[in-house]
Amino acid sequence: MTSQERKNVKINPDIQNERRKCTFLIEDFAEFWNGGKEKLAEKRWREDYFLNDPQMKSEVPMEYLSHKEKYEEAIRKSTISFRKIRELRSQGKDGIDDYMALLSGNLGSGLTPDGNPFGLHYVMFLPTLMGQATPEQQAEWMGRAWACNIIGTYAQTELGHGTFIRGLETTATYDPKTQEFILNSPTLTSYKWWPGGLAHTANYAVVVAQLYTKGQNYGIFPFIVQLRDEETHMPMPGIKVGEIGAKLGMNTVNNGFLGFENVRIPRKNMLMKNGKVLEDGTFIKAPSSVLTYGTMMFVRVVIVRDMANYLSKAVTIAVRYSAVRRQSPINPEEREPQIIDHVTQQLKLFPQIAKSVVFRMTADHLWNLYNQVTTELDKGDLERLPELHGMACCLKAITTSDAAAAVEICRLACGGHGYMSCSSFPITYGLTTAACTYEGENTVLLLQTARYLMKSWASAKVGEPLAPTVAYLGRNYKSTVQGIRPKWEGSIPGIISAFQTCAAGKVKIAFDHVEKRKSEGISHENATNLTSIELAAAADAHGRSFLIQAGYESLQEVLKQVPPALGKVLQDLITLYAVDAALRALGDLLRFVSISEEDIQKLQTTLETLLTNIRPNAVGIVDGFDIPDGILQSALGAYDGNVYERIFAEAMKSPLNKEPVNKSFQLYMKPFLKSNL
Repeated sequence: MTSQERKNVKINPDIQNERRKCTFLIEDFAEFWNGGKEKLAEKRWREDYFLNDPQMKSEVPMEYLSHKEKYEEAIRKSTISFRKIRELRSQGKDGIDDYMALLSGNLGSGLTPDGNPFGLHYVMFLPTLMGQATPEQQAEWMGRAWACNIIGTYAQTELGHGTFIRGLETTATYDPKTQEFILNSPTLTSYKWWPGGLAHTANYAVVVAQLYTKGQNYGIFPFIVQLRDEETHMPMPGIKVGEIGAKLGMNTVNNGFLGFENVRIPRKNMLMKNGKVLEDGTFIKAPSSVLTYGTMMFVRVVIVRDMANYLSKAVTIAVRYSAVRRQSPINPEEREPQIIDHVTQQLKLFPQIAKSVVFRMTADHLWNLYNQVTTELDKGDLERLPELHGMACCLKAITTSDAAAAVEICRLACGGHGYMSCSSFPITYGLTTAACTYEGENTVLLLQTARYLMKSWASAKVGEPLAPTVAYLGRNYKSTVQGIRPKWEGSIPGIISAFQTCAAGKVKIAFDHVEKRKSEGISHENATNLTSIELAAAADAHGRSFLIQAGYESLQEVLKQVPPALGKVLQDLITLYAVDAALRALGDLLRFVSISEEDIQKLQTTLETLLTNIRPNAVGIVDGFDIPDGILQSALGAYDGNVYERIFAEAMKSPLNKEPVNKSFQLYMKPFLKSNL
């Protein structure tokens, strides 16, 4: 809802009263959240430009369309959206922020709520060309792909293998006689499975396959493969392609399957920036095999910001609903209170608001690290790549699992109405929980981070310098080995230090148990598997300590730039995140830190004080996320707070309400009711 539209709408008095209580300027929060006044104005202009286009309106709510109709509507809207970006580019606007908003932002989830079928073209196909193609290959492919003369996807995951990409079965065998690669799917499990846009949208794909040349397997490499004719869109010879079917969510992403039967592609279609095959079949190894994982790291960095966006939508809906819904008297002699006045409701919702802010701050921090490391990679410096990989893996795992749980908490906080599709919770949960699996299953990613932590602990053991994000292992090494439990200190820096102590303790335990098992004659691989519970726990602790640290350090910079009233609210939110995390980690704190019952009681008192502080500002904070109704698409969370009117209006859109008696009565029910059993 635009500011002009808000002036013309009757606002629910309860939610209006909440806005009057706010101790800071909501516009100040919106500017902070969106990166400044200019970025906020640009965002709002963009939302008006897309959301108010009559072509972007759907005649029938998506939940009442068939699976096929949903895809067709998503294609219709997507082509309009990207055509509108072309128009902006023709007017001299670069469009990068517009693409980001459509593909990895709230705007995109508003326009195509169940996923964009063009998403992987921009998020993975183009970045892969930029990161793994030679300059000559980029000259051939980038222009056509960027202009959408061709639509691509990224085909890596298979029916039988996902995160473990070394186990992929698709083969690309080089034929030096014709200077071609021959792609085959030797088994059913080798069929590519899950790539977005693959089923009916893309006509090209970057296909990850096992490279065979001169009778030898050199591991996985990416190849550009044409899937469909550019004019008729019919599958090319030897290509078996289709859709994988309905899912919990993301049903318009157009996830597909792909099989190959002796599909020949030119040698030049192997992306050769990080490894190549010469005309005679000789393989030239890349300087580092990890360079081939660049696209996945990019997407994992983007996912952390996505989780902040999805969560901001969920808490906006739940907080606004909680300000309007009245139920369960606290005092039997008084009117039923707003459910947001119940402290248990505040405990459900306010930490999720804090998560949104911390995830956004951490996403910005991780993005800066990613840009720094990729700049170093271009210069041949690989030193910080393992650090980035380790951090991107564990943060992707933690933020996605926490965001999925948080969306469910918000849904449950809205009672039965949260179960309705018109609440927007089901579709938001579908988008969020999907991220727990795609681009690396979360447990596997934690174990990848754990590998880096084990190497870092080994370095700390011999006094070698450590990368910044694991430097605490060196600082804690001596006390951890000696079993010294540092005294608890309840400030945020103290909580960060305590979490780092816990992480170091868990890293040491996992490291020692791996080494102990190896000393008993167990292979390194089996010892790691037997210790995998502790390894995953160590990676989780490492990531959670970093989230608190990143949020706190980002806050110190933000406090220099925002008005004091807003700074106080942000400080309350970051503190709430840290205190809530500490109370949920009491088992670890009791194990590794000298924390007393009195300290725990102080934490509980601080938590309750923070809930009280945030209570009058809760609606103002979610208003500050500045998510228009066209993106929220929630009867429970609309800006005007007219929840019941909107729920009823949505119910009347059901096709079953278009007639007083459904035909099933005459066909089935009446004969059944009149029959003699």
